[in-house]
Amino acid sequence: MPLTPSPADDPTTLVSTDWLEAHLGSPDLRIIDASWYLPDMGRDARAEYDAAHIPGARFFDIDEISDQRSALPHMAPPVEKFISRMRAMGIGDGHQVVVYDGMGVFSAPRVWWTFRLMGKTDVAVLDGGFAKWQAEGRPTEDMPPVMRDRHITVQRQAHLVRDVAQVAAASKLGDWQIVDTRPAPRFRGELEEPRPGLRAGHIPGARNVPFTELLASDGTMKPPAELRAVIEAAGVALDKPIITSCGSGVSAAILSLALERVGHRKHALYDGSWAEWGMYPDLPIESG
Repeated sequence: MPLTPSPADDPTTLVSTDWLEAHLGSPDLRIIDASWYLPDMGRDARAEYDAAHIPGARFFDIDEISDQRSALPHMAPPVEKFISRMRAMGIGDGHQVVVYDGMGVFSAPRVWWTFRLMGKTDVAVLDGGFAKWQAEGRPTEDMPPVMRDRHITVQRQAHLVRDVAQVAAASKLGDWQIVDTRPAPRFRGELEEPRPGLRAGHIPGARNVPFTELLASDGTMKPPAELRAVIEAAGVALDKPIITSCGSGVSAAILSLALERVGHRKHALYDGSWAEWGMYPDLPIESG
């Protein structure tokens, strides 16, 4: 049965718990648990998945399915590694992918962005995540699904990612806006960074849209009109290109998802984010 969205859902960005439960039986659906937590959150994503997950969900380890040749945390994986891991997880061409996490909307957009980086657009984030799913009493299971290899075709979309040299050029030239989703006190340099050895502050010229401002109180993403208002209130022009950034490239993807929701198409994610920029003493920073 082909997957057909309701008017309220978009299988390329965001779908509701109603939509997902209605499509649980579809052979073309693949569900991913992309839960990931900061160390100070005191949660174990894999253990939580093993205890309970949405039926059929596969676990996507953001730290393992990454470029581990890099000293930076969970950088986007090489194409070959992505292909290998997705094939083993039974995720391939022709599948509609839905990604969720245990926070609501937190780490799932990072995996959504990774799929888009690899040229796969039939992928959506579950609005409200596993917390909303459980609160609504929807079905869960504790056994991993049976997974069979599935062919997957990948075409890396280099325009969706930026490296430190490209971000430095954007900061200097001002041709791309840089928008940082870290909490305001970290952006202003008033708090020490959670990763040791990083300077405090932000990339010169960057704007601040804390990712929490993109979310409603129940953990779902705000409607497009409200997202637009939040982004523009931070001094970001939605008719100009945007580079999203954060602490290590995870919450920046929440803004990338929000930009897609408001119809902004020219955006890229700074994969190294502050974990990289804050590490180099020769790169300029601003505070306040």
